[in-house]
Parts: sequence; C-alpha cells; structure tokens
Amino acid sequence: MYLGDNARSPYGTRSFEVVYRFTKQAVETLFNEGCQLVILACNTASAKALRTIQQRDLPQWDPARRVLGVIRPTVELMDKISKSKHVGILGTTGTITSDSYSLEIKKMFPHMTVTGEACPMWVPLVENNEFDSPGADYFVRKHLEHILAADPEIDTLVLGCTHYPLLKKMIGDFMGGDVHLVDSGKVTAQAAAAALDDLGLLNGKTSGGTAKYFVSDTPDNFDELAHTFLGEYAGGTVERIAIETY
Repeated sequence: MYLGDNARSPYGTRSFEVVYRFTKQAVETLFNEGCQLVILACNTASAKALRTIQQRDLPQWDPARRVLGVIRPTVELMDKISKSKHVGILGTTGTITSDSYSLEIKKMFPHMTVTGEACPMWVPLVENNEFDSPGADYFVRKHLEHILAADPEIDTLVLGCTHYPLLKKMIGDFMGGDVHLVDSGKVTAQAAAAALDDLGLLNGKTSGGTAKYFVSDTPDNFDELAHTFLGEYAGGTVERIAIETY
C-alpha cells in the first residue's frame, strides 16, 4: 500500500510540529488498513517525525509493528562507500536544516566530514516533469557547484529526497564517474526486506503481489506521476482517503 499526502505536500519547508502531525496521521492510516510495516519514504518526514513516532506513538499503537525511515539505512553505508570520508547530502530545506544526516553520520562515523546542500527547486522540477530540461540543468549545476565549493573533497553524494533519483543522470554527468551517488530509496528497500524477515512476514515471493494506492486529495494526476516515478501506470487502483481524521 502506498499513501501520498498530495493535499498537503510538499513537506520540505514545513515546521517540525506540522511534519510530525501529518506523518503520524499517515502512519496511523496505514496501520488501520492492516500494514505491519510502514516506511517513511520521505526524507523530511524521516528527519522530523520518525524518532518521535518510534519512541512515543508506536508503543501505544502496537509495539510489534515497525516504522522505518530512509536516513539511518543510508547512513550505515557511508563509511564503506566513501574513500575520502567526505560526504555531501542533497535534500530539501527541511531535511538539511534538521541536520539529521549529519548527526547520524557523526554518531556512527565521527571521522567523516558532512556537507549539506538544500535544493528547494528540484522537487517542483520533477513534479512538473521538467527533470531533464535546460531549466533543471541550471538548478542542478547551481547546487552542485555550491556544495563542491564548500568541500571539494566530496566523493559521495546522498540523493536525500524521493524525487532526486530522477535527476540522477544529470547529477552524474556533472559530477563524473569518481563520485558515488547514493539513492536512499534503494537502500531503504533492502532494510525493509530485512525488517520483514525479522518480523516473520517475508514470504519469499517474487511475483503475484498487488499494489494499492491512496492519496489525500484528487487522484486525477496521480497516474502520470506514478508513471514518472515507477515506470508504470497505477490504473484504477487509486483511492482518495481522508487521513486528517486520524
């Protein structure tokens, strides 16, 4: 099950309190639909809401269930990937100002240097299907030049937003082959599989599953966005659901 809060997105510039409230409502919605594991695929939600939900809300809801974010699984790989031990984080304003990646990396690997760069225009470019346009190239270059000016020794860049992998080719062309680009989504998928296995819920099937999509506002343009991100259309499986009631 996928739940997109398109009525209230983007979360990137919202306060900690608001992001926590919205995220809590979304998690509770999915739990009420029967989910045993919920992944906060949004870096901003992971940065601003995950810890509070895990520590304060989950024990009251059901301690046997799990809520995962995208930050910690990504951070755990940093020391293996980076040779220079200089890492750059590309994210929304909310993710960067939270310092979540920096704090986690410094906690695990205090010898590493972390530099963050907020890229507020990147999400709108992707959402409006402009991720391979000359306009996108301008904003990608602008932020990559800025983060490299802050630390020229960076050899690993974390794509710290669900939208940024669509800009991966453009980022890679600018940075060259010596810089590793880390897609937090792929890393988190592996962590989710491990969590399901730990819960005894991993059935081993590689086919035959079904997908159901929920959105908090009109589903009219969801199909096109799903095709942009997933490479396939959601079809008639998109349902509007009122998550703010939870």
